[in-house]
Amino acid sequence: MKFEHLVAVNDPMNPLSDTVTREQLWRGLVLRAEQPMLFIPHLDECTILEREAGSMRRRLTFGELVIEDHVQLMPLQEVRYDVPAQGDIAASNLRMIIEAPTSAMLLVRFCYDDGQGEHEDSANAMYDEFKKSAYQEADTDTVRTLRQLASQGKLDASLLN
Repeated sequence: MKFEHLVAVNDPMNPLSDTVTREQLWRGLVLRAEQPMLFIPHLDECTILEREAGSMRRRLTFGELVIEDHVQLMPLQEVRYDVPAQGDIAASNLRMIIEAPTSAMLLVRFCYDDGQGEHEDSANAMYDEFKKSAYQEADTDTVRTLRQLASQGKLDASLLN
């Protein structure tokens, strides 16, 4: 199943909401890769196995389930998560792309490919719809958390250096 959607970070129609800069958003997306337990409630542990310029390899533990992935960082543009096939898990990926259609608007495009293709039968199609809904909810929560961290000054450059 391939699926993508947008989540607004800044809403130019709501002048009362705090504005998040592209740099703050970027730092938040990197924080999500480096400290995913702040964003993923059922994650028990994340170990960064290897770090290189612009990428990292991680081990994520959800109870008995252990998944290794590779994260690529394209500064101020995109974070890409690649999960190679392992055990019963098919290869998959997630891309979080920063978009700014106007100077006042900032969005994140979430692009999923679960490696399974599109399902034709109704049971699996219904399951795909459930997954899409769960992805949207999780991504909205990610942006909500990023906005909260930004409003608290926790994504300011001076705090991260």
